[in-house]
Amino acid sequence: MTLVENQCSVPSDARTILDALEDQGFAAYLVGGYVRDVLMERPTGDLDIATAAPPNRVTTICEAVGLKVVPTGIDHGTVTVVVGGHPHEVTTFRHDVETDGRHATVAFTDVMAEDAARRDFTMNALYVDRHGRVHDPLGGLPDLRARRVRFIGDAARRIAEDHLRILRFFRFHAWFANPDQGLDRDGLAACAAAAEGIENLSRERIGHEMLRLLASPDPAPALSAMHQSGILARVLPGADPQHMALLLHVEDGRTPDPIRRLALLGGEDAADRLRLSRQDANRLALLRALVAGTERPAGIAYRYGADMAIDTAILAAAMFETPLQDDLVQQAERGATAQFPVAAADLMPDLQGIALGQKLRALEQEWIDSDFRLTRDRLLS
Repeated sequence: MTLVENQCSVPSDARTILDALEDQGFAAYLVGGYVRDVLMERPTGDLDIATAAPPNRVTTICEAVGLKVVPTGIDHGTVTVVVGGHPHEVTTFRHDVETDGRHATVAFTDVMAEDAARRDFTMNALYVDRHGRVHDPLGGLPDLRARRVRFIGDAARRIAEDHLRILRFFRFHAWFANPDQGLDRDGLAACAAAAEGIENLSRERIGHEMLRLLASPDPAPALSAMHQSGILARVLPGADPQHMALLLHVEDGRTPDPIRRLALLGGEDAADRLRLSRQDANRLALLRALVAGTERPAGIAYRYGADMAIDTAILAAAMFETPLQDDLVQQAERGATAQFPVAAADLMPDLQGIALGQKLRALEQEWIDSDFRLTRDRLLS
């Protein structure tokens, strides 16, 4: 085990758990994403703890100091310990006994290096003790410093353990890698060779990874590599990232939106293949329909809101390689706040029922086509 000089802050809630386990003679560390993100000076997410203590001892020790313990993944060595209302997953050191590309049979160990060896990327195999000292059993710190996404050990073997790691490789590159270095050659080759295994993954897992990739600051290089290696065609047949870099330019600093980017990426049956929520699936379908239509931004904003009008204009600009209108936001806001000046009562009693609805819709479309300029009197005349 290599102890390096780097220091990593330890939140007080996590320190409570680490102290409880260490005081009873069990090594315990923060591990994985939290350590990576702190050292890369990025926002942090969930706190995961790895320990030499078996799950039953974790439960006994933590409950003895007044902490709530939930056996969320006891068969795989994981319990959730709640401190100050915040959940922390605490997992016993493990090594794989058998894998099938989707699930693993594990055995517990008390050796950190064995636990590290079963993880995916070197930058995820960093551990921090309760004093904030970083432990690097597999030499992952140089990769993290270089912003290099590299599989631990043999890339093909890591992928064979879980084929989702193919998609994680591209997602991690989009989020954490130095874009000037390109993708790790060995990792990319191993992903391409094992691409058929993606078809054995659940669509929920695939969709989760793809949406997270599309939400990255710049998914274009990763998507391009997926496309060239044949992996994207297995995930989304017909998808093409050729306009993605231009879309990022047109977005011009706007918050990354995975559904907007998915609308441009294309692909057959994307909503089903990625198991999108009903809300996301409906939004994707509407974006694709609107960008293929001729409605102007103000008209789209009137019917669907200013955000939808702006999203559609961004997509159209990237797809057709045209600039955004300078007054796009103003057009969208004007359409979103426009009030149709004719009411049903204005057409009654001469019109009733279906005929009334048809006339109202026709007048409304005429008013929209006039860029909202026609007055009530002009419409009724």
